[in-house]
Amino acid sequence: MNNSPLKPDLALIHGWGLGHTVWQPVLPLLSRRFNVHILALPGYATPEAHANNQPAQDLIQDATSFMQAAEALVDTLRENCIVCGWSLGGMLALQAALLAAQRQKALKGLILIGSTPSFTQRADWPHAQPPTLLDAFNNALAKDPTNTLQRFIALLNQGDTQARSLGRALFKQLQATSLPDTATLLIGLGWLRDVDLRQQVAAIKMSTLLVHGEHDALMPLPAARWLHEQLPDSRLEVFAGAAHAPFLNDPERFATLTGDFFHAAATD
Repeated sequence: MNNSPLKPDLALIHGWGLGHTVWQPVLPLLSRRFNVHILALPGYATPEAHANNQPAQDLIQDATSFMQAAEALVDTLRENCIVCGWSLGGMLALQAALLAAQRQKALKGLILIGSTPSFTQRADWPHAQPPTLLDAFNNALAKDPTNTLQRFIALLNQGDTQARSLGRALFKQLQATSLPDTATLLIGLGWLRDVDLRQQVAAIKMSTLLVHGEHDALMPLPAARWLHEQLPDSRLEVFAGAAHAPFLNDPERFATLTGDFFHAAATD
């Protein structure tokens, strides 16, 4: 993807299981206003992606800890870019924003799609998934990774007004790309189980756009509302009829919000 000096930089970070190709439907829209940089989580960038010159790169090849991946993400990000993370990628974006502030690395803003500070329920955190869900995925991965990811696609689209069409498109992408190995998938599940950023998010001072589906079954809407209350400079946009992937449910609206958000952040 050619970079234009007149366009701002936008880094996209995908979530667990599906890889960077999940952004394909929205890329043409975003590329009109941004230099888009698609970052692959550790273990997800495939040889065929590099061979076909797709704009993806590993954050770090051997990151096994969440913090190590976040540190590598900060190293990769361009100065004054907007960082956009979806799902697990949103959790990494949150941690990277904290680290960037500590390093005095300037970022223009943060976009969190279907994100949460803690994916797993805790004694004082009901807006999340029970540990038994992650246990079930752990056990299923050992037996049949492909079928497990297909089940995950069905779950992330649950409740979406376009669930069938989105499911078909994501299944097709899944079949067309190399799957992450089981070890990579298990590491990601471990991050979803263990990471809890609730005590840290209020320290994030940069402009933040929260994009969340009304019917998100994986990361419930109350988690996004909590983030909106805690982040001092945030805006919450709820996509009616959408589930865990609102940017796929309504790509035009998502691209417009992203462009408008950058304009507002640039004039602050």
